[in-house]
Amino acid sequence: MKATLPRVRNWGLLIAVSATLAALLHHAGLPAGLMLGPMLAAVLAMVVGMQVRLPGPLFVAAQGVIGCMIARGIPPSVIGTVAEKWPLFFGGVAAVTIAANALGWVLARLRVFPGTTAVWGASPGGASTMTLMAESYGADTRLVAFMQYLRVVCVAVVASLVAHLFVQGGTPQTPPPAAVVDWFEPVSPWPFLATLVLAVGGAWLGGVLRIPAGALLLPMALGTALHLVEGVALELPPWLLALAYAFVGWNIGMRFTRPILAVAWRALPKVLISTFLLIGICGLFALALVDWAGVDPLTAYLATSPGGADSVAIIAATSHGVDMPFVLAMQTLRFVLVMFTGPAIARFIAGRVTRARAATGVLP
Repeated sequence: MKATLPRVRNWGLLIAVSATLAALLHHAGLPAGLMLGPMLAAVLAMVVGMQVRLPGPLFVAAQGVIGCMIARGIPPSVIGTVAEKWPLFFGGVAAVTIAANALGWVLARLRVFPGTTAVWGASPGGASTMTLMAESYGADTRLVAFMQYLRVVCVAVVASLVAHLFVQGGTPQTPPPAAVVDWFEPVSPWPFLATLVLAVGGAWLGGVLRIPAGALLLPMALGTALHLVEGVALELPPWLLALAYAFVGWNIGMRFTRPILAVAWRALPKVLISTFLLIGICGLFALALVDWAGVDPLTAYLATSPGGADSVAIIAATSHGVDMPFVLAMQTLRFVLVMFTGPAIARFIAGRVTRARAATGVLP
């Protein structure tokens, strides 16, 4: 009983701080404020050494809910859009992937980070996969994890700020007041129950089948099929989405444990520079989409943002004037490409860097 009380107290404090920050950011009209608030609160909790841990099943269920939210927002026209503009989609996906891997190679060649850490840390996706594979190449897995999840945080914050400051034409505007949300609006019982079964069951099945990011992708795929083909209504009340956003935010923030922060503290300026450099490069790709393909600036920026498909989906869903199907199509295509090719590319670059250092007599 005594061991339980500190955990209850820590969770109570985390929930209170998360709710306060989320309310402030939401009231300020910041997209994804309901995710950013809990994320920042979790980072603070880790910095001060609070002992809190998000149960895995809750995060898995939250991913399923986000997958259903994405499915609900995809119109029937998305398939035709991807088929019609496939060179644009695959060009954007390839550009971001190549830029991220090139940045990792440059950082490794310049020995900004020890060993092949930079190669794995800069890889654009699959943070947990890259962290695990990095160990076999002698990389500092703690620094790789730090680089990966710090990028997710930076991308989420920067993308949310961009969405807050710019409208469709790219002109700064005065932020509108936050919309009044009926958190407990009436729902249809049977569609709501079916949506919960799809979200939780699909997320669980994605894990059992060992599908990469299956907790997000399988409910999204099944929900999209049911929504577009069968016309099934997906009931996602605001309170459920708010909980899912909070779980996603906590999961990101809780990655920044004190041991990881202690190892990464000296490298923090370099990690931040490389992270924002990648965000800037992807921003240039977004400008190319605006100029060459006529995509609106906010949609282009979110589509090319390098990381966190679930967090980018939340930002897109809570922003005005965003072509959400375009954003999700490009993010999903890049995620699939990285999951299938990322480890092989990172292994190839890491091997080249290691052999080059061995040839020059420099230890990794």
